[in-house]
Amino acid sequence: MEFINFLIRWGHLLFGITWIGMLYYFNFVQGGYFKQATPEALADAKAKLAPNALWWFRWGAMFTFITGVLLLGGLSHNNQFNNSIVIAALMGTLMFLNVWLIIWPNQQVALGMKEGDGPAAGAKALLASRTNVLFSGPMAFGMLASPHASQWGGSGYGTGVGGIDLIVCIVIIAALQVNALMGKQGPMASVKGVIHASLGLTVVLFGILYYL
Repeated sequence: MEFINFLIRWGHLLFGITWIGMLYYFNFVQGGYFKQATPEALADAKAKLAPNALWWFRWGAMFTFITGVLLLGGLSHNNQFNNSIVIAALMGTLMFLNVWLIIWPNQQVALGMKEGDGPAAGAKALLASRTNVLFSGPMAFGMLASPHASQWGGSGYGTGVGGIDLIVCIVIIAALQVNALMGKQGPMASVKGVIHASLGLTVVLFGILYYL
């Protein structure tokens, strides 16, 4: 059983690397290139490169989510849940849903794979994608922090789930997700801005868990 659990963790890591690696590629590399490319190069990239990259992106997200659910089942069975892993799992789930329900459908329109308002669809996909980058920092921190929770102290890092600290964190995350659906990029409009925002959100969420 322990070996099976290890294999699931290994798979979760590999799929996660694929997913988040592609997320960072889209936001940090491809977006900038699309703005500078010649019309011919841009058309070729949209027709050949982007659809292939999106395939790896969305299926990396799918299998990261599936293996994550299996891992959460094991944690629940062993009574190893804590607020840190709850926050990480919540953000990971929202990121997965953003990929399949917002980014992928809108990217198909933006890339001309389906009919629709390309610029509007591209803007929706970009906002959700930027939000996923925003969530990625604290999500990864929560996953890595969870096994060490009891050593760090602070109410939110102990065993068990609940408390006003968790509620406050969930409200913050929910508000950011609502913004992903109908808001604006704000400081996430630039690569530097979204990186700083992700690091800042990590400090805020886990600072709340520690001090509140």
